[in-house]
Amino acid sequence: MNQRTIKKAITVTGTGLHSGEPVDLEFYPQPVDTGIVFERSDIPGSAPVPANAFLVQDTMMSSNLVFGGTRVGTVEHLLSAIAGLGIDNLLIRVSASEIPIMDGSASPFVGLLLQAGLYEQDAPKKFLRIVRPVRVNVDDKWAELRPYDGFELNFEIDFDHPAFDKDFQHAQLQFSTQNFIEQLSEARTFGFLQDIETLRRNNLALGGSMENAIVVDESRVLNAEGLRYADEFVRHKILDALGDLYLIGYPLLGRFNAYKSGHALNNLLVREVLSDPNNFEIVTFDDNVTCPIEYQPAFGLAVEG
Repeated sequence: MNQRTIKKAITVTGTGLHSGEPVDLEFYPQPVDTGIVFERSDIPGSAPVPANAFLVQDTMMSSNLVFGGTRVGTVEHLLSAIAGLGIDNLLIRVSASEIPIMDGSASPFVGLLLQAGLYEQDAPKKFLRIVRPVRVNVDDKWAELRPYDGFELNFEIDFDHPAFDKDFQHAQLQFSTQNFIEQLSEARTFGFLQDIETLRRNNLALGGSMENAIVVDESRVLNAEGLRYADEFVRHKILDALGDLYLIGYPLLGRFNAYKSGHALNNLLVREVLSDPNNFEIVTFDDNVTCPIEYQPAFGLAVEG
């Protein structure tokens, strides 16, 4: 069970959610133990921005990293795809202050990274294993990580709204690459029409549309195609959490449980885990059989060394 990067560089152009402007995104292979690092291609000489939970300075609507005065925002969907594919080392260059929104899910990033190919490196993959429960609370919202032989994510939302079916406000994912791709990666972000109108009056969400989000009015989903999953709302919250949790710096071994959590609380949980070395241990596995997580990509795509 070794570390992974991509086989070759690859690029894509999308739209910035807030700016509404085109954003270029480039991915490059990286050596072992370098982690996930962002660079701003539009700011020559700017400081590289590591994917680090302690660099999150803004969690309004998304997770945003700031380091040395350099900002890279809306990183969670891309990080979710990177975590889902088990990529440990990657350089991401972006031509603006935010990662492009694409279709509002992680699926376009998954397709792009698989197109680049996955490359197995000559160094063991390091996992962060939770060894004792850690929980954070804010008002009635909470999130926790507990010891578990594998990686499981459980999430419950609570929206008293006609578009949010009460039977589909809880979801669970037993993490593996295949489960991530098939059950989670296509879940889109969502927003309320009244909130979007307010944001646009403040020059935010200028790139938002029903092409990259589920839009809900007072009573229903406005997107003509409807939902991709019956429980797409809560699945997207798990997708967000997976990206937020990857800012811990390693793939996780543990059980994540959350109620009405968001980017801020997810980040607070990661910081709380890292605040005490007694909460976790860093482990490696000799082979795929002993590792409790299956990272083999779906659709017959093999990792090459």
